[in-house]
Formats: sequence, structure tokens, C-alpha cells
Amino acid sequence: MEKKVAKLGVIGLGPRGRDLVWTMTSIEEIEITAVSDTNPNTFKEVYKMFDKANLRRPETYTDYNELLSRQDIEGVIIATHWITHIPLAIASMKAGKYAGVEVGGAASIEECWQLVRTYEETGIPCMLLENCCYGKYELMVLNMIKKGLFGEVVHCECGYGHDLREHLAGQYPPNNRLYNNIHRNGDLYPTHGVGPIAKMLNINRGNRFVSLTSMASKAAGLKDWIKKNKEPDYELAKYDFVAGDVVQTLIKCAHGETVLVTHNITLPRPYSRFNVVQGTNAIYMEDKKGIYIDGKSKEEVWEPIDNYYEEYGHPLWKKFEQGGVKGGHGGMDHLLLKAFADSVINKAKTPIDVYDTAAWMAITVLSEQSVNTGSTPVAFPDFTNGKWINRGDKITSSYSLDEVVY
Repeated sequence: MEKKVAKLGVIGLGPRGRDLVWTMTSIEEIEITAVSDTNPNTFKEVYKMFDKANLRRPETYTDYNELLSRQDIEGVIIATHWITHIPLAIASMKAGKYAGVEVGGAASIEECWQLVRTYEETGIPCMLLENCCYGKYELMVLNMIKKGLFGEVVHCECGYGHDLREHLAGQYPPNNRLYNNIHRNGDLYPTHGVGPIAKMLNINRGNRFVSLTSMASKAAGLKDWIKKNKEPDYELAKYDFVAGDVVQTLIKCAHGETVLVTHNITLPRPYSRFNVVQGTNAIYMEDKKGIYIDGKSKEEVWEPIDNYYEEYGHPLWKKFEQGGVKGGHGGMDHLLLKAFADSVINKAKTPIDVYDTAAWMAITVLSEQSVNTGSTPVAFPDFTNGKWINRGDKITSSYSLDEVVY
């Protein structure tokens, strides 16, 4: 019996787009039939990947509309500039293609609503390609919560801490991420942390985000780095950047949980997603790689969370390790893309759906609004229009983020 494959197209062949393409060349359930980028020079790099993988080269287009018009393409991976993600996802869905959207904050709340309305009008799924939802420890903690180890979850912390000063300010003209830092002050990149935590808190499936408050520090990190590392006449040397170096957002949930989200990419620091999950029975902290379980852990002592992997490791990751972890970002990219392909092949709903995509991406816009109005509370739109209270369409595949499927 011939193995089913998802026939995909890719729009956007910058560094992230090419990383995804390379990961997909090793996934036998995916066939990339066409790619598109406004810069035709990127096609040469893609050809090299396919030649190395001994795969047929895809068709190439500089106009993404030509790619979307192909009848053989079932889904589209979108890895372009952030503010083009949602418009391209809408175009893909209207063309009848599953939309897999790379991460980044939304440009407006209205475009988030447009995304939701397009799904509800077409029935074509849209999935935010948030790879951290498939992280080894994110899935392990999700499994622990589902098994009741944490008791009742009360508070979570998450975010994105990554020293990107050289990436942002070390080249001119500005790249995609720097454009946002130049012009916007809010949490510009919330989904790496928020995505996994939202799944742990059943957001959009029995719970929802109801409001948030954001505060931004001064913006000193990039200017300081440029002063230390560039000549005085460097184009950005005297630029006053808008985005605060540290932006913190506190989200309130419908059932009372709080989520602290931190964005910190323009100061010296080690990488972190700041994950903390505090329940009535246990607490997990990513930066300590530790867990403390009431009545079980030695008083005032963190235990290595790896001590509990045999009992609580997620079955998807255990199976992944048995076959050999592969793909970018420690294997997260591989699992994420397999999850998307699995939905396309089975014509099923995606484990991260359009309501998740809209809610997580909207944090950027809402945090901007809060920061720019003196950190006032901002109401969170209910993109489900009340369906979050009792949704009965949980994903039941092994890639589900709503249940742990064995």
C-alpha cells in the first residue's frame, strides 16, 4: 500500500523558510511540490537541499499566487515577514490550502478576526507553527498536568529571553525583527512561551484569556551594543529604538489563573523561555531544570525533572527518541511539521487551530495598547465567540496538545 503524503508548498525562503524546507526533506510524509519567494536567488539554495536529499526539485515561483493556484498543493508553509503572515494565511485558506503559519506577533486585532472569519467561512484549517509546543519538557509538563501531578494550576510564567543584539543591530538595512523593534513597543514575540502554557491551561477549550496588562522598560540595549561594536557613523548609531528592552505582560484567565510573559532580546543573557508552572501540589521551573512536589521532594530542594521522565515523559517524545531525534531546534521542528502533515493527510483539524493562532498572535497588539496607555488593563477578544466554554472537537491524534494520546 502506497504511503500517504502531504503535498505542500512553501512561501518565503529566507533563513527560517530554508530551515523548515531542510527539515521537511527528511520527513517521508511530506512532499514539497513548489516554493515561492520574491528573491529568485533563494531558489539555488533550495535546489542544493533537494539534490543532497536525492529528491525531485520543486517548482519555483516569484509570485505566490501562482503557487496557490496549483491544484496538487494541499497545504502551504508560510515563513515570510511577520506582518505578511496573516494575509498570506487568509489567501491560502481561500485557495483551499491548509495554512501553516510561522510565528510572530499580529499587526492588528482586525487581521486576527479576518483570519478567524476566513476559517469559519471556508472550513480550511490554519495552524500556527509554534514549535515549542512540541518541546520535550513542555510536553512532559503537559502530561504531568493531565495526570494530576500539579494539582490545580494557579500561575504560570513564560516568554522569550535571547540575546539577539548582534542579529538585530549588526547589519544594515534592518531585518524583519529589527523593523518591529524600531517601530513597536510591546511583546513582539510572545508565542514561544505562551503557546505551550495556553495548552496547559486549556485556553480556548474550557478556559480563555480575558485581559492583560503590559509594562516596558527603557530601550538602552541596542544603542549600547552599537556604541561598543560599531563605528560612530554607523547608520543606526544615533537611533532611538522604540521597543523596551524588557517587556512584561500579565494575563488573567477566565478561571483565575495568571500568566506572566517576558520578552527580553536586547540585553546580555543566556537563552530561556522562562517557563514556570505553579500548582497547588507542585512547581516546575525551566531555568533550574527542576521540579518540587509537595510531600515528595525534600523540603526547600529542587529535584531534577529528568528524574521523572520515565514515569511522565510524553509518549510522543519517547517514541521520537527511540527512532532518533532529528530536525531543527532539538527536534521540535520535526514533530511540529509532522503534526501539520498528519492533519493535511487525514483532512483533520490541526492541533493548534485558528482560534489558538489568533489569540496567541494578538498578545503583541494588546501589549502595545497597554504599554502605550500607561500599562492600563486591556480586554482580550474572545475569538471563539463563546465556543471556548464547551468545545467538543478535541484532537485525538498522537500529536494532540489537548489530550495525551498513547
